[in-house]
Amino acid sequence: MQILVVEDETKVANALREGLESEHYEVVLASTGEEGFFLVNAKAFDLVVLDLMLPGRNGLEILATLRKRGLSTPVLVLTARDAIEDRVRGLDTGADDYLVKPFAFPELLARIRALLRRGRAEPPSRLSCADLELHPGNRTAMRADTPLDLTPREFELLEYLVRHQGSIVSREMLAREIWKETSRATPLDNVIDVTIARLRRKVDDRFQRKLLHTVRGVGFTLREETK
Repeated sequence: MQILVVEDETKVANALREGLESEHYEVVLASTGEEGFFLVNAKAFDLVVLDLMLPGRNGLEILATLRKRGLSTPVLVLTARDAIEDRVRGLDTGADDYLVKPFAFPELLARIRALLRRGRAEPPSRLSCADLELHPGNRTAMRADTPLDLTPREFELLEYLVRHQGSIVSREMLAREIWKETSRATPLDNVIDVTIARLRRKVDDRFQRKLLHTVRGVGFTLREETK
């Protein structure tokens, strides 16, 4: 079982990792909201332990965005706030459970076990960005109700971009996550650029609103063009 712990207090994060690993869980740590947001979109976790008070984007903002994008992974929220309205806000935003700091580690374990008993969350059956729709189950894509004829690689690339919509995705990330190349003497930049160009023609050329954008010198992003 893999658990993502998003906690900016180093001592708390390390204590959680040590305790959870002693119970034979695999633990990945993130110290900022942005890092946690990237990780939970990049790979599948069985559970997320999310602190609300984080630098940058706070836990509630991250949780709301993840739920809006269809992520159904169980989320256990940690917070120092004990007010009833804070608990209600966290649960209404999409938290599956709520634990107030300081807490006893056995209680944390009990709550984690209860959430994990619900089973691994099913991946969303539909992903979207503006009028673009992807159905990972049957690997089909549509734009404004028009089917897109994508190769398997193009579909994987588009799905990755949709899951990270609004964020900049670098060529290094695509080489690692889509082409599964972690070390290569010759970079895959040209291959990636050619594939992106083909994908852009299929996704954008026939439509007024453009979704796939190049960020010069950095990478690519999928988002609805704003005027």
